[in-house]
Amino acid sequence: MKSTLLLICFLVGMLSGFSPAVAGTVHVSHEERAGDFLQLAIPVAAYATTFYLDDGTGRMQLSKSFATTLGTVFTLKYTVKTKRPNGYHQSFPSAHTAAAFSGAAFVQRRYGWTYGVPLYLSAGFVGWSRIYSDHHYPSDVYAAAALAIAVNCFFVEQRQADDPLLSVWSDGRSLGLALNGHW
Repeated sequence: MKSTLLLICFLVGMLSGFSPAVAGTVHVSHEERAGDFLQLAIPVAAYATTFYLDDGTGRMQLSKSFATTLGTVFTLKYTVKTKRPNGYHQSFPSAHTAAAFSGAAFVQRRYGWTYGVPLYLSAGFVGWSRIYSDHHYPSDVYAAAALAIAVNCFFVEQRQADDPLLSVWSDGRSLGLALNGHW
């Protein structure tokens, strides 16, 4: 299954590389480059987290949700056939946004809001960067985010660990935070 998700990430990266902006024929803004990077970094970070926490069940759930999300996105792209604001084809929905939100939604569903919020903010930036760079309409981005979140709601269950990942402790005089994980 490890090789399956790596293959999916590679394919998403290759598909994003076919756009003229990434290929170097059009000026690419810093915002667009950051969005291009984050659309892969977020799901890769989610995948790496499953190894760090020795969470094989989570890894399987992420693989299923990510593959289903991107499979649905590319099916829609080739069947809906809408033009992008910049005139190119296959606007609906945004694959960059779907990939980013798929990773963020997985982390939030599996490990909680504490870990999901920063990734949701980063995924939101990816969506904004696609609108800002005229690659997508807002509806393309909203649909992709909603799809990724919905698919994760279906495939991903909250992790039931022996110890919470983040806990607060007190001995009556002191207060502290404890971060637990598996090495």
